[in-house]
Amino acid sequence: MARPRMFDEERALDAAMRAFWVNGYEATSTQDLCEATGLGRSSIYNTFTSKHALFQRALVRYIDSMTGLQLGILGEVERPPLERMEALFACVIDQEYEHRQDGRGIGCLTVNTTVELAARDREVEDVLARDLEVRLAALRAVIEEGRRAGDITGDRDPDALARFVNAVIGGMRVSGQAGADRAALEAIAATTLDALRSR
Repeated sequence: MARPRMFDEERALDAAMRAFWVNGYEATSTQDLCEATGLGRSSIYNTFTSKHALFQRALVRYIDSMTGLQLGILGEVERPPLERMEALFACVIDQEYEHRQDGRGIGCLTVNTTVELAARDREVEDVLARDLEVRLAALRAVIEEGRRAGDITGDRDPDALARFVNAVIGGMRVSGQAGADRAALEAIAATTLDALRSR
């Protein structure tokens, strides 16, 4: 009869996610994962199979949490579309400060992973591509609603605007990693909202 696991698998997954988020996939060793989770090597491999499988689960967990939060904001239909966009940027900035380390942001695990792995890891690329499409669809829907209401510019294609907003958010994450302060990130957000606003 197999012995029951004597640890919280979800908590271990969160700890591994944080280690990958801070250090990246390649720079996170099995020993780093042992120290982060408090588990031995055998427990990590018995539970998660491999470092790569653990990383994929951590990445999906991150996406479920972060994308879920952003989709929730964009889906608040009782608020005007432009106000939802403003709330989305405020959320991104708050997250940058919630997860700061040594005065710098740790960025976004999906952005970091896109740069590090997407071009050479098909499985990870597929996870990232699905997440991107979900986020772009939500942004497009809010932009189209804002255009119909006359609040968001009709001068640009909604898909192009959705990609623009997504790229700005990614850039804000990188700027936070480079040490940009809250005022700088808020200025980026304000400039983007001005670009979206109908004239």
